[in-house]
Amino acid sequence: MTSPVIEASGTLGASAKEPGLLQAEYILPLRWTDDAGLPELAAYLQRLSAWIPVTVVDGSAPELFARHREEFPPQIRHLRPADPAGTAGQPGNGKVAGVLTGVRAARAELLVIADDDVRYTRGSLAAVVGHLGTADVVRPQNYFDPLPWHAAWDTSRTLINRAWSADFPGTLGVRRSALLATDGYEPVLFENLELIRTVKAAGGRERVVPDLFVARRPPEARHFLKQRVRQAYDDFAQPRRLAAELALLPAAVGSSFLPARARGRVLLGLALAATAAAEAGRRRHGGTAVFPVRAVWFAPLWTAERALCIWGALGFRLAGGVPYAGSRLKTAANPDTELRRRHQGKLRRFRQEEAAAQQDGTSTAAMKEQP
Repeated sequence: MTSPVIEASGTLGASAKEPGLLQAEYILPLRWTDDAGLPELAAYLQRLSAWIPVTVVDGSAPELFARHREEFPPQIRHLRPADPAGTAGQPGNGKVAGVLTGVRAARAELLVIADDDVRYTRGSLAAVVGHLGTADVVRPQNYFDPLPWHAAWDTSRTLINRAWSADFPGTLGVRRSALLATDGYEPVLFENLELIRTVKAAGGRERVVPDLFVARRPPEARHFLKQRVRQAYDDFAQPRRLAAELALLPAAVGSSFLPARARGRVLLGLALAATAAAEAGRRRHGGTAVFPVRAVWFAPLWTAERALCIWGALGFRLAGGVPYAGSRLKTAANPDTELRRRHQGKLRRFRQEEAAAQQDGTSTAAMKEQP
């Protein structure tokens, strides 16, 4: 196993230490209702812009947009989303409209897309860009820094994900051509999974890098608590996981009919299984470098939370979808089979057309730049 790339140290090797801008572009979709974190974000963008060209696609209210333009470094490209209410007139996840505006306006093939709470160093940024040399979408690993109680609670979910497969971060590396070939991706709830599945369905290659650690700032505790059911709703995009989570509450309730000693054993077994899975995830791929052991002890609490919240999510599903930004979203993410039906072979054809167009002095990508 290779040594992990850690945000705190930014260790990557010689390529990470080279001066100058990376041959890539950073896209940050933004939609704020207040500016509590503006000074810290502006300082991060100042550092970031010394490493890579940055585009912020800002769907905030006009007065906030104007304030952001004043506070952001002048070298940052600051745009409005082309379709702030959704994508192609569809109601949905507005973040997707921001991402696709940035993708179409981008001047580089290699893109790093990141939420506003993600905090790269040059080393981890260069690592993501480097992996795009042999992949169409790159999935690093986020971790919370700092780690208040609610972030440790949510980290136990990350650790359980790492135990069985891999976690889904708030940042991805992606080739611009991979998204232009499909005309983007649908504005569903679990938008990062939809992006990954869309690129793969079109013929793209995914690279999961679970030892490439990128920090993110934790949300406020109030926001964390509001997200419990919405986050559980994401699992409607992962049927096997959904079935396992739906079984947790019936198993716990069923144990109440057992004798006290047997009931205690069942509940203790569930708690120990969650704890063991979280510790296994913490130890995989160098995770002990960024995940403290105290996050493991929240695993039984997170499992109990998910056992309840997944049934709340099911109620929203039956009612037409989970509330999101004043509307309802029913689709967590489209299944692989549906996306392959829509997009299979598109990336290869797009690149063939692009190569032919370049020989003729035109460019398919350039023609698709306008949103």
